[in-house]
Amino acid sequence: MEEKIERAVLVGLNADIFSAEETASWESLDELAALLETAGGECICKILQSRPAPDARTFLGEGKCKELCETAQNFDADLILFDNELSPSQMRTIEEMSGRTVLDRSALILDIFAQRARTGEGKLQVELAQYQYLLPRLSGMGHALSRLGGGIGTRGPGESKLETDRRHIRRRIDRLRAELEDVRRVRAVQRRRRKKAEMPLVAIVGYTNAGKSTLLNTLTGAGIEANDRLFDTLDPTTRKLRISETQEILLSDTVGFIRKLPHHLVSAFKATLEELSYADLLLHVVDVSAENWEEQAKTVQKVIEELGAAQIPQILVCNKADQCENMDLIPSGAECVSISAKYGRGMDELLAAIERGLGRGKHHITLLIPYAEGALTERLFRECKVHRSEYNETGTLMEITCDDMIYGQMKAYEVAQDG
Repeated sequence: MEEKIERAVLVGLNADIFSAEETASWESLDELAALLETAGGECICKILQSRPAPDARTFLGEGKCKELCETAQNFDADLILFDNELSPSQMRTIEEMSGRTVLDRSALILDIFAQRARTGEGKLQVELAQYQYLLPRLSGMGHALSRLGGGIGTRGPGESKLETDRRHIRRRIDRLRAELEDVRRVRAVQRRRRKKAEMPLVAIVGYTNAGKSTLLNTLTGAGIEANDRLFDTLDPTTRKLRISETQEILLSDTVGFIRKLPHHLVSAFKATLEELSYADLLLHVVDVSAENWEEQAKTVQKVIEELGAAQIPQILVCNKADQCENMDLIPSGAECVSISAKYGRGMDELLAAIERGLGRGKHHITLLIPYAEGALTERLFRECKVHRSEYNETGTLMEITCDDMIYGQMKAYEVAQDG
């Protein structure tokens, strides 16, 4: 039996008091429609209102809200989907007026994540985010939580926890956080092993549907399902990749970003997303065939900064360059590469750029460490890549590759290399 496609009226409010992230626009409603399609729904109508501030009770204002209810009835809509975030009381009021399920953008994104999670870790993170979203809204989601048949906005804990109270949810949140903390500890051990093995980590980041998974498949043959839809890949995948005769790396895909990504979702996915802050290099993939790719790139950059990864070297990977109508608008330079991940174009240039990026800030030097400075020798073995070490009359001769900080601290011990 085929699952019913739920029909939705999309609504947005452009208010003077809203920040750029909070406000709605026709462009953001188009993106909301794409998200709805990803969740298995269909947009039948879009409504955008501009006013100085949202109404405390009905969000849109009494008159516009009545018009919205009539529209939902005339179009036989199943859902009313808001691009803005609603308070629990506003959600309940609009549900009572319309007789329809009312959801906001955050609930829709969480529903998509619930569908996409495949691994145990991914499911834990989605469940935590859903409970964090649900907890303050228990009193305002009567109709949405009463639909035993499921549907958009009810997947995950919502469909099987109708009887849960706040105490039960808080206990479950605590357990989920403890399990995810275990995941973080395991990742920390993996990072230490990776550092000891001197295997650089290169993380692929970007807006959802920019082509990150396609790029990973093209470079490594990872075989990840990559479709033309938002948030198609949720669980991160890491593969080894040899980028030159002397350099092998770990290449990791990450969850895509989007405007108005729920904060509790970023928090729940911290165990996964914090990998970015430990990467040696970021490949920021942008879909340059999209009209608003620059805005998308800014959104990704903001999340990178929030995760404390802004200081990590980046390469701007301009994907779908073959579909770009005006090639002059594509960025160029030493830290930009134009590619087509789908057709494998520009891969050699990208690998060369990765090798350059990983070498940025690296120094290959020879040091003579006096025997009296044994602690320094131990530190270099621990924190640097040691190519050669031997002992002579005055100390330990070491050939190493190190970063800028260690290079600055060790310059006094540097000796000229042969040749």
